[in-house]
Amino acid sequence: MTTPRADASGPPAATPEPYRLAVVGGGPRATYALERLSATIDRLGEAHRLEVHLYERTGAFGAGRAHAPDQARTSYLNRIGAQVGFAADETVTGAGPLRPPAERPTLHEWCRRRHEETGDPDFDLGPEDWPKRYVHGLALRDMFDAFAADLRRHPGAELHLHHAEVVDIAPAGGNRLEVVTADGDRRTADEVLLLTGHSHHDPDRSADRLAAAGATRHVPHPYPLEEQLDADSCGPDTVVGCAGMGLTAIDTILHLTEGRGGTFHQDGPRLVYRPSGREPAAVVAFSGSGLFTFARPDNHKPSDGGGDHPGTFLTREAVDQLRAHVGRPPGGDGTGRRQLDFERDLLPLVVLEMAHLHYTTLFGPAAALLLTQRALPGYLAFVTGTPAGGPGALTAPLERAVDEIADVLEGVLRGKCALFGAQAAVSWPVRDVLLHWTRTVYGPSAEAGVRRCVDRSLPPGQVTDPLDSAWGLETYLHGNRFDWHRAVSPVPPAASPEEFRASVAAFMARDQLWARQGNLRNPHKAAADGVWRDLRQVISYAVDHAGLTPASQRRFLSTYVRHHNRLANGAAAEIMAKMAALVDCGLVDVGAGPGARARYDEATGKTVVTGPHTGLSRPVDVLVEARMHGFDPRLDALPLYRNLLGRGLVRLWRNESADGEVFQPGGLDLTPDFHPVGAEGAPDPRLTVLGVPSEGARSFLLSALRPNADHYVMRDTLVWLDAFWPRATGR
Repeated sequence: MTTPRADASGPPAATPEPYRLAVVGGGPRATYALERLSATIDRLGEAHRLEVHLYERTGAFGAGRAHAPDQARTSYLNRIGAQVGFAADETVTGAGPLRPPAERPTLHEWCRRRHEETGDPDFDLGPEDWPKRYVHGLALRDMFDAFAADLRRHPGAELHLHHAEVVDIAPAGGNRLEVVTADGDRRTADEVLLLTGHSHHDPDRSADRLAAAGATRHVPHPYPLEEQLDADSCGPDTVVGCAGMGLTAIDTILHLTEGRGGTFHQDGPRLVYRPSGREPAAVVAFSGSGLFTFARPDNHKPSDGGGDHPGTFLTREAVDQLRAHVGRPPGGDGTGRRQLDFERDLLPLVVLEMAHLHYTTLFGPAAALLLTQRALPGYLAFVTGTPAGGPGALTAPLERAVDEIADVLEGVLRGKCALFGAQAAVSWPVRDVLLHWTRTVYGPSAEAGVRRCVDRSLPPGQVTDPLDSAWGLETYLHGNRFDWHRAVSPVPPAASPEEFRASVAAFMARDQLWARQGNLRNPHKAAADGVWRDLRQVISYAVDHAGLTPASQRRFLSTYVRHHNRLANGAAAEIMAKMAALVDCGLVDVGAGPGARARYDEATGKTVVTGPHTGLSRPVDVLVEARMHGFDPRLDALPLYRNLLGRGLVRLWRNESADGEVFQPGGLDLTPDFHPVGAEGAPDPRLTVLGVPSEGARSFLLSALRPNADHYVMRDTLVWLDAFWPRATGR
C-alpha cells in the first residue's frame, strides 16, 4: 500500500481513490499486457493510483495452463525459439517506451542465458530449435515476475495476484463491475480485461460428443496430461483411443510413450522406438483425414520475417478486386464488405500461388518470369470476374510451361540437344534452370558435376542417372508436379487397415525427407509454408469479419482450417520422426483411415473405433478427445462466459448474408476496440476481451508473441492500453 506524502504546509494530502483494473487470465497474454503496462506506468503520474488484481485459475502466473512450467516434459512448443518474444520491440507501431534489448530477450536468447547458468540441456538450443513447452513456461514466468516487479516499483501502483477462478462478472454500483470467483470472493473493478485463453467443451453440452460409455473411460480434455492420463488409468493393459491427430494428439501420444520411459534411438537413417513396458498396449489414433499433421520444414528464412514469401497472386489487392467484381451484398444493415465464397473465389488463388511457388522452388528464380507470364492472363481475368471453373483451373498454363521446361531440360540432360541450341529456342536461361533443378533434386555435388558436363559440352545425364534424391523427390524431369488434392490428401483410402498403415508410414518417411530439405529448397514444403504461413494474413484479410458468406465461412472453418493445420502448422520434423517410429513399431495404430468414428457397442459395453474404408473395428478402454475445441460460451466447460452470456453482458458474433442466412461460429461480438457488444446491441467499455473469445469474426489466432514482426498480439494489446490510460487517469 502507498503512504500519503506529508505536506510541509499542513496535514497529509488525502490519498486518491485508486483506479481498479481486474485482469482475468494469467497466461502469455497477461505477460504481454503486464509488460506494456509496466513499461508505460509513468503515465499514471503522481496524482493517481492504480490497483491491479490479476486472476489465474491454475496459479501458473505468466504461463497459464497451456504453458505451465510443471507440465509433461514430452510436449514441445510449436514455434522455434527465435520466433517467440515477450515484449514490444521497434517493429510495433506506437508501442511507446521500449525496454532495453537485454530486458526483452527472445525465447532463444533467454534459453542461452539459462543454459549458461544451469548447464541444463533442455536450454541448450539454437535459434532454429523447437523448445519444450515447459521451457517456454519457465521463461514466461520469469518475464512475468520481472514485469510485475517493474510495475510495483511505481509508488502509486499495486499488483495483487489471485490463484482463483473467475466464474462471473456482474454490474455493480457506481458504473463498476463486480468480479466473482469460485470461492465466493467478490471485488469491484472499474474495468476488466479478459485474457482467458483456451478452454474446452463440456461433453454434456456438445451435440457431437464422442460415443464413450460403459466400460470405456472418457477423457474429454487431456490436459494436464499427468492427471488426466495417469499410469493407473492408462496402463499396459489398456488400449487408448485418441480422437484427433493434430498437436494435442501428438502431446497425448508422446506422454503415453516417451513419458512412460520409452526411448528413441537412431538406427541408420531410421529412428526406432524401444518400449519401456509401461506404455498402453496400443494407442488407436483416428481423425477425419486419418493423418497426423505434416512435419514442419527446417526453417531457412530469417526469423524476423524478412524472407517470408510476399505473394505473387494471393495478395490483398487481388482480394479487393474479387470483392468488387464478384462479391455478394452483405447482410445485417448492409454496411459491411461484400462477401466472397472461399472455394469459388479464393481457393483458386491459393492453389495458383502454391503451384507457382512450388515450381519456382523446383526450377529456380530464372524460371519465375516465364511461369508468372504464363499464369498472368488467366489470373487477371479471374480477379476481374471470370469464373475459374475449379480450384486448379488457373494452374493449367503453369503446367504447360512446366512441360516445356522439362522437355528442353530433358533434351540437354540426355545429350539430344546441345545447350546453345536449346537456348536459341527459348527465352529463359536454360543453364541456370538446369543447374537449379539438379541442386534441388540431387544436391550441390550433383549440381557441380552437371555444371562441369555442360561447360564441356558433355551429356549431364551421366552424372544424375545413377543417383537417387536424398530428399525423396522424383528424379525425372516431368516429375514433382504440384497437385492440390494430393497436397491435402497424400494418402488415399485403403481397403484394409494393413494397407493404410503401410501407406501412412511411407508418406511420413517421405514427408520427413521433404521437411529436412527446408522451407526454401523443397518444392512441397516451400509451397505450403510460403502460402499457408507467410500469406496467412492475406487469407485472414479475405475471411475475417464476415468476409465470406455464412455458408462459406462454415465450410472454411470445418475444412480449410484443418488443411492449414496439416500443411503448415504441424510439429517439428524431429517430433514427427518420433511419431513415425511409434507407427512403425505398431504401438500407435493408424489403421482406421479417413472418416473414422467412435461408436458405442452394446454387446461389449465398450467404445469401438471403426474405419469405414479400411474396415478396422477396435475396442478401446480409454477414449481421449485429443483435439482443441473452438471457443463457444454455450459449450464451454468453464462457467464464466456462459454467465456473461446469460447476463447479457456479451453476445455471440453473427455472420449474416443478404438473403438472411446466419452463421454463429461461437466467438463474441466485439467492437474494433475489443469491447463486447451486449444483448441490447451496445458495447460495454468497462470490459475488454483479447484472444480466443474473438474467434469466429477472426481466424488463425495464436497466443505466442512473435518478435520483430509488428505482431498482431502486441498490436491488440496496445489497442487496449491506449484507451486504458486516459480512463485510469481521468483524461
